[in-house]
Amino acid sequence: MSFIPLPGTRAPVRVWTDPYTIESQAARQLRNIGSLPWVQGVAVMPDVHFGKGATVGSVIAMRQAVSPAAVGVDIGCGMSAVRTSLTAADLPDDLAPLRSAIEARIPVGFAQRDDAVDPRRIRGLEQGGWDAFWRRFGDLHGGVAALETRAQRQLGTLGGGNHFIEVCVEQGGDDGRVWLMLHSGSRNIGKELAERHMAVARGLPHNADLPDRDLAVFLAGTPEMAAYRRDLWWAQEYARRNRAVMLAVLCAVVRESVPSVTFAEPISCHHNYVAEETYDGVEVLVTRKGAIRAGRGDLGIIPGSMGTGSYIVRGKGNPDAYCSASHGAGRRMSRGQAKRTYTTADIARQTAGVECRKDAGVVDEIPEAYKDINQVMAQQQDLVEVVAHLKQVICVKG
Repeated sequence: MSFIPLPGTRAPVRVWTDPYTIESQAARQLRNIGSLPWVQGVAVMPDVHFGKGATVGSVIAMRQAVSPAAVGVDIGCGMSAVRTSLTAADLPDDLAPLRSAIEARIPVGFAQRDDAVDPRRIRGLEQGGWDAFWRRFGDLHGGVAALETRAQRQLGTLGGGNHFIEVCVEQGGDDGRVWLMLHSGSRNIGKELAERHMAVARGLPHNADLPDRDLAVFLAGTPEMAAYRRDLWWAQEYARRNRAVMLAVLCAVVRESVPSVTFAEPISCHHNYVAEETYDGVEVLVTRKGAIRAGRGDLGIIPGSMGTGSYIVRGKGNPDAYCSASHGAGRRMSRGQAKRTYTTADIARQTAGVECRKDAGVVDEIPEAYKDINQVMAQQQDLVEVVAHLKQVICVKG
């Protein structure tokens, strides 16, 4: 489908779903965003839902300004995936040992590593820039100075919530090619940086009369903007390196099981981040919160829930959407509502055939708490084309 404009806003707000299906809280947020004087335009993805300050599934182009809430607290959160030489027939009948091996090598939930990652000891991991990256930690917001050791030990860890590691099988092909996929971000350090800068922004005089103080912005040319962008770029790099470490370790676990396996070039994409881009000759800062870049030819990853599968996509470069696409299926109910609605028996039924947790701790991630990924994909055919449809056979959750 093509976009539908959302009425009642100063800047154009283009929606890639039925506007009448957007929850009232999210619609109010979108109108608040569209009323900000710095906003050039907003693109609303089909997985849109209510978030803190800015909606999840929104792409916001601002002139000479940026709102930390339009990035989110998990700065640089995103996806990585790699196609392997294996086929479904190469996988063991019992996938539990492989899942256990992954969980033993990659800390999940609140767990962290005993020591900082040594990139020289991880096969296939990029070796450049690590020392310079960590030296820049000392330049970050002073409030995180005591968190360096924790940040070092959390790099290469999954976290919890909707973060996951999966072994998937490509659908529709003759051989059922195996893919490895994961979803994670900048862990605690990204959250700490984001929340500190959000607090700074809320206290600035030019944000005093906003319809929602959580939409507070930094303005170009100010020390507050410079400090935020410095920390933002670092956190985005942390998230990218975090996923790179986990993907390399995940490949190593699979290689130990099947030594002959080979891997294609990995695909990686942020979906909570800021980028400097130009549209209609205007330079803007584009925040994608729950959205991926889908420039012409860009490869991206759009996951569903832990029982429904995911898509590898190629961007079509649609400028109306600021060259973006959805970041996933998007929640249709809150975590609390999911826990009140479903049981462990429900999650066992909805994840049948997937080697994964099926206990009370993941009921809030049950597939029916998310929108239909196939419908989400149908609503953005002018944004991306499908390269591969994947179905998970193993899902590791924090």
